[in-house]
Amino acid sequence: MSANVDILLVEDSQEDIDLALHALHQGKLANSIFVVRDGEEALDFLFCRGAFLQRDLQNPPKLILLDLKLPKIDGLQVLKEVKSDPRTKTIPVVIMTSSREERDLVEGYQSGVNSYIQKPVDFDQFRNTVKTLGMYWMVVNQLPASDRAQETSRPSRER
Repeated sequence: MSANVDILLVEDSQEDIDLALHALHQGKLANSIFVVRDGEEALDFLFCRGAFLQRDLQNPPKLILLDLKLPKIDGLQVLKEVKSDPRTKTIPVVIMTSSREERDLVEGYQSGVNSYIQKPVDFDQFRNTVKTLGMYWMVVNQLPASDRAQETSRPSRER
């Protein structure tokens, strides 16, 4: 696995994984996208535990795309752990979920999510949504100075 991961995609639906990867690759928005399929695996990846012990915590992903309804540990718990740890709290987290529950939206923002997106059911809308959010978070969004220093040591994105 590459030391640098642009996007960590946390999703258990293979169909949604395929659509998101297609949209992000088509838009050339990330050099490296890593996929995990449950909340426990996401936390292991982010905190360099278990199967990811060899990962360097100094190379966090630039963006986390997080589903809410995940096996083992749900997305809100992953979000809370990411945002409560000083080593990961500045990583932008975008919740992408099919949940229409107002309480999920409220709890997400109370827990520090950077953006909350309801997954469109339509294939083209889903692809366009992922492409748009990738463009914003990977190209338009400004990083804090400490994160920009890491950015300059990474390979540039194809545009």
